[in-house]
Amino acid sequence: MSENEWTQLNTSWHHHFEQNPESNTANQPPYADQALALKLLSKNGIININDTLDYAAGYGSMAKVLKKYFDIGISIYDKYVKDNNSGLTYVQDNDLKKYKLVVNSAMFEHVLERNHLNFVNDPVDFDGVLMLHTVVCERVPPDPNWFYITPMVHTAFHTNKSMDLLMKQWNYAASIYSPQAKSWFLFKAGSPVIGDLEKIVESINRELQTKYFFYKKGFVDYWKGF
Repeated sequence: MSENEWTQLNTSWHHHFEQNPESNTANQPPYADQALALKLLSKNGIININDTLDYAAGYGSMAKVLKKYFDIGISIYDKYVKDNNSGLTYVQDNDLKKYKLVVNSAMFEHVLERNHLNFVNDPVDFDGVLMLHTVVCERVPPDPNWFYITPMVHTAFHTNKSMDLLMKQWNYAASIYSPQAKSWFLFKAGSPVIGDLEKIVESINRELQTKYFFYKKGFVDYWKGF
């Protein structure tokens, strides 16, 4: 099987689960919580939701939630699958540009080569934000029965250290994590809010009266227990 065929298989399998959640024994991305986190950050001027691309969006589950419940429209891109009956705006390969916010859910665990990760970062503007949803742990357990190894299409596993290295290679300076959304928001060093980011996050948490977001210079190594 060629690399391209394997990538398409990975993508098709993943999006089969997206369309048929009853057949999926793994956790799907928490789209509603992700949408809420995006709305909160947008309302506080931390991200630009009006210039957003969902990369590897599949059938547009995130975009549909944002549109229906928050009246927010975003652009979406997927190389292999599309929902042509949804009314969503799919970006074609030749029309990809730089965006202030790039969203990527449940793709990092499906890559075969390092440059596939670069494809996700490439559309992020020099002062933009990358939102990621994947499993990141302190170390990958040496256990063949680990829940994240079980799905046959999971081919890559990421640690706090590897994500911190990626941030440095891609020129991100700080990050925010939302446990509810199970998502990280990585901020480029050129972000106009980078200096006030910690203060704004603290303000949001006080307002919500809960630790909704966690801030850190570098990568937020939230998951330490495994």
